[in-house]
Amino acid sequence: MEKLKVIFIIVVGGLVLVALFQSFIAANKGETEEQRYSLIRKYNDFEIRFYPSANLATISSNAKSYSDLSGPGFRKLAGYIFGGNEENKNIAMTAPVQMNINDTASSMSFVMPSNYSLADLPKPNDQSVRISKTVEEYIAVITFDGYASDKEIKLYSKKLESLLQANSIKHKGNFRFYGYDPPYKAINRRNEIVVTVDWSEK
Repeated sequence: MEKLKVIFIIVVGGLVLVALFQSFIAANKGETEEQRYSLIRKYNDFEIRFYPSANLATISSNAKSYSDLSGPGFRKLAGYIFGGNEENKNIAMTAPVQMNINDTASSMSFVMPSNYSLADLPKPNDQSVRISKTVEEYIAVITFDGYASDKEIKLYSKKLESLLQANSIKHKGNFRFYGYDPPYKAINRRNEIVVTVDWSEK
């Protein structure tokens, strides 16, 4: 009986520590710079945003799924921002990590911090990492929590597509995934499915 009591105390203590750790992560989320955007219109289940141009570090891949792209892609891009460049410079991690997953040519991108211009960014040591500037765009966004998977990405892509059709909003290009949280964060996770829309018609 005494042994069970000790085990119970250890388990409860561990759960409390995990809860405190996750609360600390949530409280400090603002320390990670997020890509800037303007909220244009909020619907019941999705929203329209305007994103100005931004600088990206991107890798291309023949992966056709989230599970096949996420690990290798993240390692290559993390290598670049953690000193794998011609200046051995560390570049701050930002959010979200962007993925464009499809059957022809997939990609993963890190958004570069806003204090860097395209000319300021050092050249990657890994030639498979490309630095580029995006064009400004309007996008539709649907959000979901928990850990992302291929199943959820397909589910919410279909849901967003149906919502856009129901609201007579035209979209173009692939549905993409935005992930905001590190793997060790277990609660209050934020994931998004986005797609470019023809909002100028509105």
